[in-house]
Amino acid sequence: MSLEKARKYLEEKGLADRILEFEASTATVALAAEAVGCRPAEIAKTMSFTQGDGAVLIITDGTARIDNHKYKEQFHTKATMIPFDRVEELTGHAPGGVCPFGAAPGIPVYLDVSLRRHETVYPAAGNDHTAVRLTPAELEQCLGGAEWIDVCRQPE
Repeated sequence: MSLEKARKYLEEKGLADRILEFEASTATVALAAEAVGCRPAEIAKTMSFTQGDGAVLIITDGTARIDNHKYKEQFHTKATMIPFDRVEELTGHAPGGVCPFGAAPGIPVYLDVSLRRHETVYPAAGNDHTAVRLTPAELEQCLGGAEWIDVCRQPE
């Protein structure tokens, strides 16, 4: 079901031809990088956090880690991941396939600046056997000009 929501969203943006489907799992950064044939950093992982009664999605470089101090400065609250058993309820996508495409209405989506160092990134497309090939600029445009933020530690 989530793949269909993501596909419909990407069709409306003229980007459905960028969806890649795999027999192998793409549920983790390592598995996705292996399936796609790219570096783990090029996987655009969508991290889901609770904020009040809702959720927020932040898309980061696959090897980036949230910096709790930067997150708190940005959002004025502690970074708290959505519990596994509530991910689908709050985001509209199951764990391993969380993406901003066709997510539950009203969820704010942010792009972390860690993505900008890549020519191409690969976010999930609604399930744990997909990815979407996009440039960071295409990802931003596809998301309606999502805000760029800096909430990750600098890569080593």
